[in-house]
Amino acid sequence: MHGLKKLLKSNYLFTLGVIICLAWILAAILAPVIAPYDPIVQDLGVRLNPPSGDHWFGTDNFGRDIFSRVIYGGRYSLLAGVVTVILSGIIGTFYGAIAGYVGGMVDNVMMRFSEMILSFPSLVLAMIINAVLGSDLFNTLFALVIVSWPTYARLMRSVVLSVKENEYVTASIALGASRMRVLMKEIIPNSINSVLIMATTDIGNKILMFSTLSFLGLGSAPPTPEWGMMVSDGADYFNKFWIAGFPGLAIFTMAVGANFIGDGLRDLLDPKLRKEF
Repeated sequence: MHGLKKLLKSNYLFTLGVIICLAWILAAILAPVIAPYDPIVQDLGVRLNPPSGDHWFGTDNFGRDIFSRVIYGGRYSLLAGVVTVILSGIIGTFYGAIAGYVGGMVDNVMMRFSEMILSFPSLVLAMIINAVLGSDLFNTLFALVIVSWPTYARLMRSVVLSVKENEYVTASIALGASRMRVLMKEIIPNSINSVLIMATTDIGNKILMFSTLSFLGLGSAPPTPEWGMMVSDGADYFNKFWIAGFPGLAIFTMAVGANFIGDGLRDLLDPKLRKEF
């Protein structure tokens, strides 16, 4: 906790990232209070209006208030990024830990399977899975988890291969601890820092990927106010910058904020840098 407070004071980018992410999280939670309009109600009488006092971010081609849609859209985009990273991180952590700790043929088979998934471009594979299962939020999240967990598994395995050679692991085994206890009590807790750093940075990447799938029509179904879909709606109106510009800015700021936090946590948790905090 002391290191985190010192990091907030000394690393301005980390502090900025925390502020940005907290602002978007609070905005998403308080969307019914903050948003001045219903995000899906159409008013064709004010369609394609530029930013004004009545509509801060302007209106889209259906007369919907873009500010309200951006605020509500954070619920879907943030949910997609966080849920994907949590599920991928959990699956990849245990998968990679088991492979690295058991070793031998088990390790070889498990990692070849994960490498088979990694051999496909992530976005293309997610598009294929989503297209086969159908376009909705659950299927999009499922597709993102499928293409994401092998990266965490490879990272966890590489760390476990080093950690399992430490003396405290050998001592635990000598004292009669079972393999499962050693894995859960000694190996994973001492290997998890790298995964946490990667997960924090990866939230922004997953928001970008989710938005890309939505942009291509493979995300949430209309009229859901989702950032990627809103950018897609604005692609047909290049002279109306506000339609795609504001949701695009939301994606950009959230991704940058998450990366700032990830870089700061790396400085805090990396053993080579931890002494500074």
